[in-house]
Amino acid sequence: MSERTAVYQDKMEKSLSNLESELQTVRAGRANPHVLDKIMVDYYGSPVSIQQVANVSVPEARMIQIVPWEKKMINEVMKAIQKSELGINPNSDGTTIRLLFPELTEERRKELVKDVKKKGENAKVAVRNIRRDADKTLKKMKKDSEVSEDEIADIEDEVQKLTDKFVKKIDKAVEEKTKELMTV
Repeated sequence: MSERTAVYQDKMEKSLSNLESELQTVRAGRANPHVLDKIMVDYYGSPVSIQQVANVSVPEARMIQIVPWEKKMINEVMKAIQKSELGINPNSDGTTIRLLFPELTEERRKELVKDVKKKGENAKVAVRNIRRDADKTLKKMKKDSEVSEDEIADIEDEVQKLTDKFVKKIDKAVEEKTKELMTV
């Protein structure tokens, strides 16, 4: 792989890792602490993630337990969870917050699968946009006579192979998440 295509590979890897982190936040019937990753809590005027103010654990398959390090943070964490798009009401006993995940209905699973596929398509579009940017750069280099036509053809071929490779990885990630969602 040439130095010129390494830049595009890095960008495509970032698109894939962004998709993978988004897919981790999609809840699949089982409790997954990553669903809390994007929820921010007001901590003395600064927005921070729940994991920065509390211990998060999964004591049972469908329960997340949150134990804030400071007692005054319980209400802040509960408010943040209620405002989020998580769709779960937190329960608290004064020291611990529990999130009970109900079994997903067939309809909800299908909605989540649609959402996962949409995220996958967005990631593929990002990868294809990176390829398009590479093509533009190569055309400009060709016009300015910076590199030979053979080198440009080789680089275009490498970028296309990278694009195909990352589209396959995206499809695989979407397929695995879909399978996870549809497993009862």
